[in-house]
Amino acid sequence: MIEKLQIIQQRFDEVSDLIIQPNIISDQKRYIQLNKEYKDLSLMVEKIKVYNTLLSNLQEAELLLKNEKDSEMIAMAKMEVESAKEQLPGLEEEIKFLLIPKDPDDTKNVVIEIRAGTGGDEASIFAGDLYRMYTKYCQSKNWNVSFVDSSDGTSGGFKEVIFEVSGEDVYGTLKYESGVHRVQRVPQTETQGRVHTSASTVMVLPEAEEFDVEIDMNEVRIDYFCSSGPGGQSVNTTYSAVRLTHEPTGIVAQCQDQKSQHKNKDKALKVLRSRLYELELSKKLASDAEKRNSLVSSGDRSAKIRTYNYPQGRVTDHRIGITLYDLPNFINGDIQKIIDELKLYQNTEKLKEAGEVL
Repeated sequence: MIEKLQIIQQRFDEVSDLIIQPNIISDQKRYIQLNKEYKDLSLMVEKIKVYNTLLSNLQEAELLLKNEKDSEMIAMAKMEVESAKEQLPGLEEEIKFLLIPKDPDDTKNVVIEIRAGTGGDEASIFAGDLYRMYTKYCQSKNWNVSFVDSSDGTSGGFKEVIFEVSGEDVYGTLKYESGVHRVQRVPQTETQGRVHTSASTVMVLPEAEEFDVEIDMNEVRIDYFCSSGPGGQSVNTTYSAVRLTHEPTGIVAQCQDQKSQHKNKDKALKVLRSRLYELELSKKLASDAEKRNSLVSSGDRSAKIRTYNYPQGRVTDHRIGITLYDLPNFINGDIQKIIDELKLYQNTEKLKEAGEVL
């Protein structure tokens, strides 16, 4: 482990030097990559400093115990040894997790798409509940949520809703939410009080940078149309809404949120770029999942990942078998506990894969 930590310290020193070089600053792609690496390494280097200090204190105290005759000094040295031995195991565990290679997409912003699935009007209402759950969670993290497009359900909620989330480590936190979310409850439209099962699909796409995906605009068909829904007269009478169709793949992205045609086109292009990026990413995730047989990040968007059972007030995540009896708070945006459990599970799996005790 000491050797690994020395390598990290050397790399940190290299990156610290590189990010101030004029040729690096002028290369935007390289500069952004190195800045992200610098930020990740900074956290590790701080832990290494604490770890090295504890090791040094332990060695000095043990040496003192061998040679010291003064009873007060011996007592102090014993306390130092106990303190260091108490702190080291926890710190070593933290460092082990930090040593797990990070997914380079974890720091990206995201585009989230929620679509009503089986269950008719109730599925649309549930899609609206999920949208509210995620927006409230994002607000609690001080992330910025930007609406892109939606198609309203006939009895409330959404048939489909798309929005962007920007902030710190957004994809790394929300990527576990992709999949089929199932709800069991008595629908508003049910007259005999029977519990129905409905579902909505959530897709969390890492927002692709321009240098991640190059789109040939000659392969993109652009259609302009009048926006529908609220927003005043200008929304419904001007051709401000934009639909982009990527002809090689058939992927479509549209935006009608802004009054400006130009702004709608930019937002739609972000969604299109992210969908194209996700297409390649999902292939990689599916391939990785086959190798490690992991359900947490399989890339399978059709997998049922979670059930929200209203009669019993419980939420169950089927991938790791965890159940929380706190549905009212959970659907109100308090979803951090399950996200933490999923992260811990995946990190533990990665440690096992590494096949080494650091």
